[in-house]
Amino acid sequence: MAVKEIASKKTQEKAGAKEGARKATTPEKQLRVRLVRSLVGRPKKQREVVKGLGLGRINSEVTRKDCPEIWGMINKVPHLVEVKEADKK
Repeated sequence: MAVKEIASKKTQEKAGAKEGARKATTPEKQLRVRLVRSLVGRPKKQREVVKGLGLGRINSEVTRKDCPEIWGMINKVPHLVEVKEADKK
């Protein structure tokens, strides 16, 4: 019986891997984040968050995937950035 249990676990793992591969191929939502306010006089934490998003100068724009980590960063500096949903190509 132990051999059958091991075989069934391996089969389940393979099936799970295939499902994971399907999820990875689906297009993810993208966000366009643009810096609209200056960082001069802002606290160091806010400047670090903006740098972590990949923004440098005013009107610089980056495309990031729509995930909770990115939204957490955006929510730290909503007064400095503008967020739009990226166009699908």
